[in-house]
Amino acid sequence: MNKLISFTLIVFLLMPLANLDAAETPSRADLRCEYLTNPLGIDVEKPRLSWVMESGERGQQQSAYQVLVASTPELLAKDQGELWDSGKVASGDSLQVPYQGKPIATAQTCYWKVRVWDQRGRAGPWSDVSSWTMGVISSGDWKAKWIGAQAAAVKANSTVVVRREFTVKPGLRRALVNVCGLGEYEMTLNAAKVGDDMFPSGWTQYNKTCLYDTHDITAMLRTGANDLALLLGNGRYNVMGGAGRYCQARGSFGPLKAIAQVRLEYADGTTEIIGTDENWQVSDGPITFSCTYGGEDYDARWRPLWEPAKIMAGPRGELKGLSCAAPPIRKFDVLKSVELTNNVFDLGQNASLMPRLTVKGPAGASVKITPSELVKPSGEINDDMCQEKAYWRYTLAGTGTETYFPKFFYRGARYLKVECTGGAELVAIEGVVVHSSAEPVGEFSCSNELFNRIRTLVRWAQRSNMMSVLTDCPHREKLGWLEEYHLNGPSLRYGFNMATLYTKAMNDMADSQLENGLVPNIAPEYMKCTGAFRDSAEWGSASVLVPWQQYEFAGDISLLRRYYDMMQRYVAYLGSQAKDHIVEQGLGDWYDIGPKGPGYSQNTPKGLTATAIYYEDVTVMTQVAKLLGHDDDARRYEELAGKIRLAFHAKFPELPASQTGRAMPLVVGLVEPAQRQAVLDALVSDVQQKGLTSGEVGYTYLLRALAEGGRSDVIFAMNNQSDKPGYGYQLRQGATSLTEAWNGGSSQNHFMLGQIMEWFYHDLAGIQPDPTAPGFKKIVIKPAIVGDLTWVKCHHDSPYGHIVSNWKREVDKLTMDVTIPANTTATVYVPAKDGAGVTESGKPVDQAAGMKFLRMENNAAVYALGSGTYQFQSTLTATIK
Repeated sequence: MNKLISFTLIVFLLMPLANLDAAETPSRADLRCEYLTNPLGIDVEKPRLSWVMESGERGQQQSAYQVLVASTPELLAKDQGELWDSGKVASGDSLQVPYQGKPIATAQTCYWKVRVWDQRGRAGPWSDVSSWTMGVISSGDWKAKWIGAQAAAVKANSTVVVRREFTVKPGLRRALVNVCGLGEYEMTLNAAKVGDDMFPSGWTQYNKTCLYDTHDITAMLRTGANDLALLLGNGRYNVMGGAGRYCQARGSFGPLKAIAQVRLEYADGTTEIIGTDENWQVSDGPITFSCTYGGEDYDARWRPLWEPAKIMAGPRGELKGLSCAAPPIRKFDVLKSVELTNNVFDLGQNASLMPRLTVKGPAGASVKITPSELVKPSGEINDDMCQEKAYWRYTLAGTGTETYFPKFFYRGARYLKVECTGGAELVAIEGVVVHSSAEPVGEFSCSNELFNRIRTLVRWAQRSNMMSVLTDCPHREKLGWLEEYHLNGPSLRYGFNMATLYTKAMNDMADSQLENGLVPNIAPEYMKCTGAFRDSAEWGSASVLVPWQQYEFAGDISLLRRYYDMMQRYVAYLGSQAKDHIVEQGLGDWYDIGPKGPGYSQNTPKGLTATAIYYEDVTVMTQVAKLLGHDDDARRYEELAGKIRLAFHAKFPELPASQTGRAMPLVVGLVEPAQRQAVLDALVSDVQQKGLTSGEVGYTYLLRALAEGGRSDVIFAMNNQSDKPGYGYQLRQGATSLTEAWNGGSSQNHFMLGQIMEWFYHDLAGIQPDPTAPGFKKIVIKPAIVGDLTWVKCHHDSPYGHIVSNWKREVDKLTMDVTIPANTTATVYVPAKDGAGVTESGKPVDQAAGMKFLRMENNAAVYALGSGTYQFQSTLTATIK
C-alpha cells in the first residue's frame, strides 16, 4: 500500500500544476474517529483517526501530517498535545491513522486536530477541533450489576421499568451514562427522553455480544434530586409471541434486564459512580404486550408499583461499545395519511414505519392500528404475508386530546386500519419512517425517468431494511439473511456510509459461526433453519466477501485482520463439504424466473453457483493472505483455486444455458480467456431473446458480466421496460418499494434485488474504486454512454472526499464534468472519436494542467488526473448509440 502511494506521489509531482504562485495551502475537514464524528463510547485502545484534505488547487497531494491530541481544548488551543503529538510524519495516509499516544482511561475525552503539508512542502492551517470520548475500556471498569424484576412479577410479552433517584451536588462539570437494556430500552431523565435513538441497544447474538450506549447527560441534570428510568422492551432478545398475534423466530435469551452506570464529575476533581444495583426499583411497564413481530399494546392509565430490583445473572455476552455498534435507528420522513374506506388510511408509501396517533376519549377507551402492505379491491387491508395479525393498541388515559407514538415495534407497511372502541375518537394519524441513520454519501439521477423511479423504488427498500442488521423485509421476518450483505454491498455503499453497520455485521457473523466453521445463512441466528436454508455457500460467503468489500470501498484492512481466522475456518468448512472440490448444497440462484413460482433455483444447477462462489472465496483469500503477509497461506489458497478450477471445468464442460450459469463463471474468472467472448455473446443473446431470468444471486453477476464486457447497452435495454418482470414491471403494478419477486409478487418491501444501484454509479456514471489503491485513493471514472440517455448526474462522497461524474450529450457532442478530491489521483476515460479533438475547460488537453494523456482505448481517450475539477468536451464515435 505505501509503495503504491509513493509511486502515485512521484508520478503526479512531475505533472504541471495550475496557478502555483497563487496556490492555496491545503486544509483539513471532516475529522473522524473510528468513522464517527465526535463519538461517545469508543472502546478500542488505539482509536483510528481520519480526515479529508481540501484544496482548490489541482494535483494536490498530502506529503506529511501532524496530529495533536490533548485532554482539554485549552491545551489544544495552545498547540500542546500532551496525550499525543505525532510530530511531522512524512506520509500520504489520512485514513484510519492509529492513535499512538499515552494510554487513555475509561470515560476520558480526547480533543484533537490535524494539519497537513502538500506535495510542495507547504504546511496548511490547523483543522477545527474534534473529539472522542472513551467508553468502558475493561470489564473491571463496570461499577454496576445486571438488574431486573422477579420472574413472577413479569407477565409474558410485557415490559419492565427500572429506576433510581439520585442527588447531584453543586459544581457538576460533566455527567456520562453507559447503559445496556435488554432487549431494547428507552431511557428517561427527569421524565424527558435521553437522546433520539430508537430501539437501542441493538440486535446481537446476546450470549456472545451485548452492546452498550454512552450518553452525555450533563445538560439534562439539575442540582439536587434527579430521576433516571429505563423502560425495557423485548426486542429480538425475548421473542415469545402471544395468542392471535403474529410471531416468527421465537426464542429467548432470558428475562428482561439492564446494566447502567452514571458517572458524575465535579469541578473539585471528585467523581461519583451510580450503578445499577439492589438500590434501584422495578415495576411492570405501561406496555402490556411487546413483540418485535406481533406489535405493541400501551396502556396510558399505567401507574407504577415499585419494588426493589433483583440482581440478575448477565446474558453471558461481552459488553461492547462502538467497536461493534451499527448506526443508531432514528425517525426520518413523516407520511401523511389519506382515508380510503372502512377506516383504512393510505400513507402513499411502503416503508418501515411507526404510527403517530392523536386521539381523544374516556379512560379505558382504545384504538387498534393494524398495518398492511396491500388493500383488497373492497378497500379492506390485505396482509396475506402473515397469517396472524400484528397491530398497535393504545388504551386512553382520558385526559383530553392524547398523542401516542410506539416505543418498540415498527412494521413495513403502506396502509393502516384504525379501529376505535369504547368512545375513542380519532383526531389524526400519520406514519413516521424509522431506519438506520447511516450517512447518505451518494446521489444519482439521469435523463431516463424510469431509471430515476427505479432508484427511488430501490432506495426505499434499502432504507426500510437498514436497521441494527440488514433485514430481508421489515414485516414478515426481519432477519439478517447474509447473501444481501455482499450481493448488495456495492449498491448500498455507493449510497450510504456502511462501514460501521458492516463492522457490526462481521461481529454478528463471527458470533454465529459454528464450531465446524459453518457461518449460517442468518446472523445473528435468531431462527435456526435446517438444510439449505442454514447452509448455502452463496449466503455464508458474506463472511469472506464483506471484509474484502470494506477494504475496497473504505481502504480499511482491519476487518481482514480481525476476522482472518473466521474467514479461513469458513473456507475450510466449504472444502470439507465439497466432493472433488465441487460444492453442491444450497439454495442456488434464489427467486430466478422459470416455469414454476419463485423459490429454489430453476435455471442454474446449485453446484454451479455454490462452486463458483467457493472459487471466488478462495481467490479473495489468496489476495487477503498476501496483503496480511501470510505467504504460506497465499500459496495454499492459490493451489486450491487451481484445483477448484479444474474440477469446475470437469463438472461443467459446457456451461448451463442460463444467464446466471454464464455470468457467474465470467465474473469470478472460471472461463478460459479464449472462451470469454463466446460466453459473453451467448449471454447477450439470451438476455435479448428472453429478457431477465436471473435470480437474486445471479443478477449481481449478470450486471457485472455485461458491464465489464462492454455491454451496458444490454443492461440498459433489459431494465428500460415495464412489460416483462423487472423493476419497471413492479412499478407498473403499483409498487412503491422494491418487491421480493421480479413480477411484483410476495413481499412488497425487499431489497435483495436492488443490485441495479451499483450499475447506476459504477457504470452509467462510471465512478469506480481502483483496486490498486483501495478506498478511492485512486479512482477510475469510466462512464457508459448508452441507450437514449442524454445526461447523468452523480456524486459519491468517498473516504477521501467528494467525487463527481456528470455527463451530457447533444447529438455527438459530449461534455463531462469531473471532480477528483485532494490527496487522490484518477484514471479518466473520456468517450471520444479521437484524442486530438478532446478539450478540457475549453483548451486542448495538452495545455491543461494537472493531467496527462495515456492512450486511446475502446473509443475513449484515457487520462491520468490529479485532484481538482475538470470539464471535458469531445466528439463521440458513431458506434455509441
